[in-house]
Amino acid sequence: MEREILSTHAKALQINLDPTKYGVFAEIGAGQEVARWFFQVGGAAGTISKSISAYDMTVSDAIYGPCERYVSRERLQNMLTYEYELQQQRLEQKRGVTTRFFVFADTVQARSFLRPGAGHGWMGVRFQVHPKGPPSEIIIHVQMLDREAVQQQEALGIMGVNLVSAALHLHGQPEVLIRALIDNLSRDRVEVDMIKFSGPGFAGVDNRLMALQLVQQGLTNAAMFTANGEVVQASELLHKKPILVERGRFRPITRASADMLECARAQFAREPQVQGELFVVLMEMTLKNLSEGGVIDHQDFLDRVDLLGSLGHTVLISSYGEFHRLAAYLFGSTKKLIGIVLGVPTLQEIFDEKYYADLEGGILESFGRLFQNSLRLYVYPFRDRATGNLITLDNLPVAPHLQHLYAYLREKHFIQGLADIHPDCLPIFSDDVLRRIKSGDAAWEGMVPPQVAKIIKERKLFGWKS
Repeated sequence: MEREILSTHAKALQINLDPTKYGVFAEIGAGQEVARWFFQVGGAAGTISKSISAYDMTVSDAIYGPCERYVSRERLQNMLTYEYELQQQRLEQKRGVTTRFFVFADTVQARSFLRPGAGHGWMGVRFQVHPKGPPSEIIIHVQMLDREAVQQQEALGIMGVNLVSAALHLHGQPEVLIRALIDNLSRDRVEVDMIKFSGPGFAGVDNRLMALQLVQQGLTNAAMFTANGEVVQASELLHKKPILVERGRFRPITRASADMLECARAQFAREPQVQGELFVVLMEMTLKNLSEGGVIDHQDFLDRVDLLGSLGHTVLISSYGEFHRLAAYLFGSTKKLIGIVLGVPTLQEIFDEKYYADLEGGILESFGRLFQNSLRLYVYPFRDRATGNLITLDNLPVAPHLQHLYAYLREKHFIQGLADIHPDCLPIFSDDVLRRIKSGDAAWEGMVPPQVAKIIKERKLFGWKS
């Protein structure tokens, strides 16, 4: 059954007319756009216990405590905690038996004369599922893409109403809740690139799946989480840091994939722009990597990221088919060096012009976007299973009219072959490993990292047979 999408006015009025819901609105930056909706539709006295905007930094610090960055997850969490606890102290005894208390908070940097670019902000709602019950919580990070400040503020208000309404009415359907966040908005106006559910109302929710949902449902093009499953927003992890990325299916991750990364890691660390710096390593899976026949198996997805997590890897989920789009996303967080790890077959695809038919400048435009800021491609050799021939950068077949371009990119070290590889890893392919796992051929165990083999057997992943 298709969900009815209420107008923003109707959503705010629905909450105002519900005597069981009562809460606080605390907003920093871009005005009081969310609270304004609840005031202007009427009946706000039945919903709002307090509305506050601690706009001045000194005032904000005095209320919520000092903070290194004012538009941050840390500031948002402090706001939610302070306002929720204060509301409980003041109102629990008077109306706690019949009321589901909530607190909405946001801290936002909208477009302005001093900051003419896109705005962004953190939003959250802490709420009770039942009167007198413990609180649950949703926090999100929002990119506001409108070109005018007043439009960004308008989008912020609509998004805030969506978040409050979804938390109070759709908490039992998290995937539907995510879709509802952009009701009455369009993807070219807002992007939600991080979401985290917590508390008893979301006891069965895996935030890694919710990160996947953001990408699947088109609220963002990329989402990420750390090895321990903590969802993060790009700037929290990548801000002003060198980045190394390996793209793959990782079904499962093999010794070849691990060798590829370790060789690239060593080579990347020796780059003059990276030496002495801590850099971030990401294992990226695209929606295409994850789908079988256009369908993504959520348990299979979790199995893969569990194996990556066992090796300590942060996972990036994206809808970026082309590498220049992945690069543009990463350039949004850092101007430091970026390295992409790939195999020879993938490099051959990058030099196939059919993939750039949608760009006016074709392959040259794509490469111009990809290699800005001196991005590096680190390429792992490939042993052809049919012929046994080893293909490296030195004998890679490239179309005659692209050979000068290829030579230039190699000469500038934008494309580099990986050194010190383990030749015994070259015959290992994930599809062969998967076939052996399913058939009961124990030889697969030597083709994956030991801890990966251990988890596959313990949890009987990928159709394992003893």
